[in-house]
Parts: sequence; C-alpha cells; structure tokens
Amino acid sequence: MLISRSPVRISFFGGGTDYPEYFLRHGGAVLATAIDKFCYLTASPFPSQLFDYKIRLSYRQVELVKNVEQIQHNVYRECLKFCGLEGDIELHNVADLPAFTGLGSSSTFTVALLQALHSFKGEFVRPLDLAYEAIYVERQLLKDKVGCQDQLMAAVGGFNLVEFRTETDILVHKVPISPQRLAEFEKHLFIVFTGIKRRAAQVVAHQLEKVVDNTDTLKMMRLMVDEGWDILTSNKPFSAFGELLHKAWMAKRSLASAISNPQIDEIYSLGIDAGAWGGKLLGAGAGGFILFFAPPEVHPALKSVFGDRQVLDIKVNAPGSEIIFSS
Repeated sequence: MLISRSPVRISFFGGGTDYPEYFLRHGGAVLATAIDKFCYLTASPFPSQLFDYKIRLSYRQVELVKNVEQIQHNVYRECLKFCGLEGDIELHNVADLPAFTGLGSSSTFTVALLQALHSFKGEFVRPLDLAYEAIYVERQLLKDKVGCQDQLMAAVGGFNLVEFRTETDILVHKVPISPQRLAEFEKHLFIVFTGIKRRAAQVVAHQLEKVVDNTDTLKMMRLMVDEGWDILTSNKPFSAFGELLHKAWMAKRSLASAISNPQIDEIYSLGIDAGAWGGKLLGAGAGGFILFFAPPEVHPALKSVFGDRQVLDIKVNAPGSEIIFSS
C-alpha cells in the first residue's frame, strides 16, 4: 500500500489570469502559497480473483466495479484510463477540508490521485510534469472550466510567483523571503469560512464569457502579482500587502456579478471594520473561505466579530505532492 498527499492553496494575487482563455493572449501570473491542509489518496493491490469486481473505490461513496468504464466518479475514471490501469487496484480518498470552499481542493484531488497511480505503477513523475498532467486531465479529458494555478500549487507546493505561458509552459519562482519574515507574514493571516459551498466552474463560466471586456482589469490584477512580490521581498511594511489585497478584491469582484453577494460583502465589511487592512474571498468566488490580512493584535477582535464561524489556522509554504508512506 502507498499513500500520496497533496496540499491545497491560498492565492493572494493574479487569480483569473491563470485561465488559458486569458493568458494565451496576454500572459498570466499568480502569487500563491500551498498550505498545510491536504488531500490523501491510498492505493493498494486488489485481489480481484477473489471477488466479482476488479476495482474498489471510496470517497463520499463506495464503488465496486468490474471495469474502468463503469466508474461513476469522473476523475477516478479518467485518471485510471490516463495511467493505463484497468483493474486489480483499490483507492481511497480522505481530505483535511471539504470540497467547494475556494482552496483548490478539486485539483488537489486530481494531483494526489495521479501521484498515487504513477507510484503504484513504479513510475516517478517530476512535480511540474505532474501539474501538466492534472491540467490536461481536467481541461482536456473532463472539459472542466478550470484555471491552471491549483494543479500547479498542489504538485509543486511552496510559496511562489507562477507565470503562465501555455498549459505546458509554466514558470515557478520561489519567493525569496527569510524564515523570520515568512513567520511574521503568517501571523497576519486570518481565514474564516463563509458557510457557503459552491462549484467553481459555475462561477468561472460567467467570468470567461467576459474576458475580453475585463482585459484591462485582468492586466491590472496581473501587475499586482509583481507588487505583492516586491512587498514580500523587501522591507516594506505588511500593511502595504493588506492594502493591496483590498485593491485586488475590489478588482476581482468587478469581473462578474456572481463572484460576490450581499452575505459575502457583509462578512468582508465586518472584517475591515474590526481592523483588517484588506482581504479577499479565496477561489473563484460566491462562497468558501475569506482571507483577511490584519496585524496579529487585531485577530482577537476578528474572532469576536465572527463568533461561531469556523476560523482556519494554517501554515504557509507547505510541501508539494509526495508519497508519504509505502510498504
């Protein structure tokens, strides 16, 4: 048996420019970090000669099937076909966080699954190639309207500025930040759950329809990636990072009406009124987690304001997809 593990991510700047519909024309980039919340996949040989089925799968459901084509879960099905596995395998999925919350968990699952399947076959795949495979599976085989940052961050991990040229030409620049400044940066992050789950593809569809109309805004959001990098890698105050996040959120919510709603706007306003410098809704929009960037001394006030809402404690700069157990 083996266990693969892949992280989810937080994207600070540039979200929306990681879609080929945009970056193939203008170039895209994001500033993002993998965090210490993971998706796990176990893979083990299955003795099908003892049963009347050849593949056993579990996620929120259990599937017992005689061939790959019978699999209902589309990602399991397409990844098994992509890796050339037709049977005699058992796969189980568990995760630290639920899906549809804006942290890229769907792509993290795809990456963790591909990592597990390749390792099951005795194959090693470079992290960047693993990301390219996940992008291909999701965009070409599954026809999902997804960007390319989630797969990349799940596969590579770390805290990066990522440049998107094509779906198979992506540059990863590790943020050169000292451990001390990174630890201080981390103390400013406050993440709260809106209580709303949503499918990113439904939100993204509206954005992609308006890419041409939003080109100037997306170009501005791309420039914010460089501004964020400059703040992190210099001695500029962290307040500048928070203020830039606020500017980025105002730009993002203008891309499509589906990105925000009155409930999200109210939560965001509560955080700003409690002392946060800025923040943003994580992921495509319409729900999930909201990130606030605030001085540590303000965090008790934020917790008080949000009462019973779930607050997510995280560590940044988490490792990328890896095999954490093999026997």
